[in-house]
Amino acid sequence: MLIRLLRTYLAPYRAQLAGVVVLQLIAVIAMLNLPSLNADLIDYGVTKGDLGYIWRTGLWMLLISGVQIVASAAAVYLGARAAMGAGRDLRGAVLHRVGTFSAREVGMFGAPSLITRNTNDIQQVQLLVVMSVTILVMAPTMCIGGIVMALREELSLSWLLLVAVPALGLSMAVLISRMVPGFRLMQARIDAVNRVLREQITGIRVVRAFVRERQETWRFGVANSELTDAALRVGRLMALMFPTVMLISNVTAVAVVWFGGRAIDAGEMQIGSLTAMLSYIMQILMAVMMASFLAMMAPRAAVSADRIGEVLETESSVHSPHLPQPFADDPAVVDFRFAEFAYPRAEKPVLRGVHFQVRPGTTTAIVGSTGAGKTTLINLVPRLMDVTDGAVHLGGTDVRHIDLELLRAQIGLVPQKAYLFSGTIASNLRYGDPDATEEELWRALEIAQADDFVREMPEGLDTPIAQGGTTVSGGQRQRLAIARALVKKPRVYVFDDSFSALDVATDARLREALKPATATASVIIVAQRIATIRDADQIVVLEDGEMAGVGTHDELFRDCAEYREIVESQLSAEEAR
Repeated sequence: MLIRLLRTYLAPYRAQLAGVVVLQLIAVIAMLNLPSLNADLIDYGVTKGDLGYIWRTGLWMLLISGVQIVASAAAVYLGARAAMGAGRDLRGAVLHRVGTFSAREVGMFGAPSLITRNTNDIQQVQLLVVMSVTILVMAPTMCIGGIVMALREELSLSWLLLVAVPALGLSMAVLISRMVPGFRLMQARIDAVNRVLREQITGIRVVRAFVRERQETWRFGVANSELTDAALRVGRLMALMFPTVMLISNVTAVAVVWFGGRAIDAGEMQIGSLTAMLSYIMQILMAVMMASFLAMMAPRAAVSADRIGEVLETESSVHSPHLPQPFADDPAVVDFRFAEFAYPRAEKPVLRGVHFQVRPGTTTAIVGSTGAGKTTLINLVPRLMDVTDGAVHLGGTDVRHIDLELLRAQIGLVPQKAYLFSGTIASNLRYGDPDATEEELWRALEIAQADDFVREMPEGLDTPIAQGGTTVSGGQRQRLAIARALVKKPRVYVFDDSFSALDVATDARLREALKPATATASVIIVAQRIATIRDADQIVVLEDGEMAGVGTHDELFRDCAEYREIVESQLSAEEAR
């Protein structure tokens, strides 16, 4: 998966990568020539006292060093740009894929894991790319070139290379092979820390209300300790790498000086050749060490790439049809035709055999006990999830055969948990229609009974809103979410328990104001409060995922025991009638 990701997302940066290869080759060639020039400077300049030769050779070395520095810096710059660009594209691809997921796929991965995959995991791949473009050309070229140049300088010491290079490579391979499981465990433990931290930040009010700070601190401490333990196990192995490299390098250097000194004493080798040989062996071992560091990073990046690939290769269970069909009727007509929905590997369906129709200009209410499947039912209309049997039609066409953007453009959804985005009140309202005028925004706020508190705010429509809408109350948040749906002017309004935080008087005024605004649209309301839905044109009663009844308030109170039980739990006998 790692190779596939790199091949795909580095393809647009071929020109920069080609430049990196050329520049790295220039830098390595320059680096390999410096020890030979230094050997000549010692053998033919210093030992013979030829000052002119020393100056000429020194200037050449200075020039070559300048070329090496410029080439290396330019290569790092181009490589970093390519790596950052590939990381940016990969993050965009993951975010786009997650944006297509239905509730089923999001639940399968979990929000904390998806966040980790789009941040930490991509960062690991990106870091590998940065190191690769710097090392991948330099290390093998330096190693092979160093061996050739070392053999050219002194063939008698070549046996040291046959011992040092395999020893270093083998020790690195053993350490890296033991790191791979540790890296995989670390990424899973990062997911766990993110999950706990996200829960605690989101539910901080609940934690404080129930005085659970100590228990939550302990829970985070457990997740944090598990991550620390996994990181320490990998860290201990990583800590062995540098001493191992230094031990082998220093032992090799001592061996070169020992055997080279004896060769010089016997007149078989010159001092310059010994210094060059020592430099080349250090370059070779440095190349092996760099390759080892790259190999050390590769397993973690491979684990991260697998996790990223899982997201990119997961197809959403909800997608636009290849040959979308137009609406055969008014898009405000919603028709449930024996709809059924079941989660994968569930013992029984959440919904079974639900069938009713919603006509333009009418209000349909859905009631039932907790867990009856009310939210799941309305999520089938905008295809947040798809039926597993039966069908849902909008405008006479199966919603699965309609283009997703066209389908969702007809629907104004106010979810059970009213969510506002960071920004301003105006930016949140224009989420429904980016081109809405201020007059249209105020009109929507008036209908939603939200204009009074917005006008009281010093900045009005430009009042800042924190992420999630935490700077306003629950009732204000619900009214702003309703106003956002009104700004969109959809053909179908879906209110999923969207009046629960409103007082009875505000609820009544809002429903009265909604009637003229939704006169030509279909309205579906999920509610627990009977006063909110008793005047609906039809009420659908769900019980354990099945329809227990459908009709008006009076009809259901008379004929449906489940509905009557709900009503009597909230209203007196006189109020119910």
